[in-house]
Amino acid sequence: MGMEFAPPKYAQVMRTIQERIESGEYAPGDMLPSETQLVRELGVGRTTVVRALQTLAMQGWIEREHGRGSFVKGRPQNAAEIVRPSLATTEQGENADAVLEAGRVPAPRHVARLLGVAEGTPLIVRKRVARQADVISAVETIWLPLEHAIGTDLDKPEPLRHGIRQHLQAVKHLRFDHITERLRARTPTPEEAELLGSANPVLGVLATVHDPAGDVLMVVSLALPGSLHELEDVFKVS
Repeated sequence: MGMEFAPPKYAQVMRTIQERIESGEYAPGDMLPSETQLVRELGVGRTTVVRALQTLAMQGWIEREHGRGSFVKGRPQNAAEIVRPSLATTEQGENADAVLEAGRVPAPRHVARLLGVAEGTPLIVRKRVARQADVISAVETIWLPLEHAIGTDLDKPEPLRHGIRQHLQAVKHLRFDHITERLRARTPTPEEAELLGSANPVLGVLATVHDPAGDVLMVVSLALPGSLHELEDVFKVS
């Protein structure tokens, strides 16, 4: 069996747009095609296009203006061609069938340790899946302390129109400063294996999202099937 893995679809959409910006097809100041046009042209879902555009804006390739569209800024200086999976998870909106669980649960031991609370402390959990076409491409679990989640829509089963990051910033005025991300190959949990339809090893991502003071705002856990994901980084060698 070959070892060539296709990157997730939103990353493919990002790369297509990046290549067009780098070639000059999309020049600085140009308005990008609308989401509807990109969906039709690239043959992907609207959520995939929105996630790609959100991440491109976050990385500085484009600027999104509410009610107007997305505009090209150009290749960012020292741009690293990478989609950090945990950050992308907090940026994306949700499809109607994405959310599996939303509500109050006792903190598991490993999550409690990362949040600095006692095991069993009540937390808000939001568990969901991401899909490529009809295939589940990721199982995503987000844990938040009650003080960060109460008063938001994160404990409700209805899908979020915008990403968790934007929702928390708008409702609770919380600001993300940095993320610590740990990656390892692991065996999926029984629930993850059932959702993914396979007990094959997954790329496990465990991340803590921090505010400017360094306090942990949330914990993110991802199970990414190796057959659908690869991680790539570009960095300077001094």
